[in-house]
Amino acid sequence: MEAEVDKLELMFQKADSDLDYIQYRLEYEIKTNHPDSAGEKNPVTLLKELSAIKSRYQTLCDHYKRVATEQKEIKTRISTTLNKTMTRIQELQKLTDVELLPPTEEEKTATEQLKSHREHL
Repeated sequence: MEAEVDKLELMFQKADSDLDYIQYRLEYEIKTNHPDSAGEKNPVTLLKELSAIKSRYQTLCDHYKRVATEQKEIKTRISTTLNKTMTRIQELQKLTDVELLPPTEEEKTATEQLKSHREHL
């Protein structure tokens, strides 16, 4: 999970860098090739809009990072709570001498999935 977040963060950084380069190239091209563009939408206005889009993009990136961090924390808390609950159930079973039926295939699958998720955390 962490590697995926790091990979996405690098992709966002590259996209941000690419946007900076595009903006620089557009400004340069406009200044050199179209100093007086009459009757058309002002290229400077377009560049300002690009800056606003870039700012919104950065806000989304920051929001994504916070969500990813919170998601990781929640998964850890759920896993911890589940482990404690399973331990308490086993202790209660021992104390009450309750004999359990063998687990069903569905329960076995769920247990394996939980173990797999705990190992990733």
